[in-house]
Amino acid sequence: MLIRAGYELLFDLPAPTPMSLLLRVHPSREADLRYQEIVVEPAVPVEPFLDYFGNRAERLVAPAGRLRLWADAVVEDDGLPDPVFPHAKQAPVESLPREVVPFLMSSRYCEVDALNDVAWQLFGHTSPGWARVQAICDWVHEHVRFGYAFARPTKSALETFVERKGVCRDFTHLAVTFCRCLNVPARYVSGYLGDIGVPPLPCPMDLSAWFEVWLEGAWHTFDARHNARRIGRILMSTGRDATDTAYTTAYGQNTLAGFKIWTDEIPADQAPHIATAKPLIGNSVATPMTFSQLLSIPKWAHI
Repeated sequence: MLIRAGYELLFDLPAPTPMSLLLRVHPSREADLRYQEIVVEPAVPVEPFLDYFGNRAERLVAPAGRLRLWADAVVEDDGLPDPVFPHAKQAPVESLPREVVPFLMSSRYCEVDALNDVAWQLFGHTSPGWARVQAICDWVHEHVRFGYAFARPTKSALETFVERKGVCRDFTHLAVTFCRCLNVPARYVSGYLGDIGVPPLPCPMDLSAWFEVWLEGAWHTFDARHNARRIGRILMSTGRDATDTAYTTAYGQNTLAGFKIWTDEIPADQAPHIATAKPLIGNSVATPMTFSQLLSIPKWAHI
């Protein structure tokens, strides 16, 4: 299937402000891009780089006034739900690859030391491996109440455990922390997740947070917020927690004046016109369909 995904972010800045961005599709999904257009207004130099975790990052200095960050892309996806490996085993800590070990440790929003005893009391009786991680997802999904009104940028896993409410970021921080307490390497993931294969939600589309765990020598997807195997995840960034995967970081005063996200499956009768495009290489675009043609599709006229 083909998925159209993008964003428009508006910032008001009282003075020139350095910013770092994590808004690109992750390098592991770049080969799936079939169309991409990115706009920064006003036009300023943008420096791309790979961050410590291998995410496609950028930095710029935004001038005083209104900054608009906009992007639109078409991504090819296999259309299958997140894979399940129910017999995946947990590796002993001493045999873990060195690059995986940091994902066992405490981080800014994941207080392993504070929740260690709780995690073993709740999940110590479960079978190590996939079943244990699923038990963690089940518990977090059942005991934490979801609501956008519960969002707080400083909320940690411990606070989520105490308050029992939050948004997808908080569900993820708590599940990641429980996994690390039980010696399962876990990393925080950010990306697009549209209402594909599920009833659409009435609220505006947002970017999503889920997590991955290291079992049987590979990273596997879990989602404590939805607690379901979903279709059409588009990975953007990974890290220890939300600190490492912030979509934008402004090093100065700023006001978020607008925030729009779209993630929609392209209808089957429209897909053949785009599927013949060659994959993107780097920042270059190779597609037989112009952006104005994409916008002419009535389904997306609201974007």
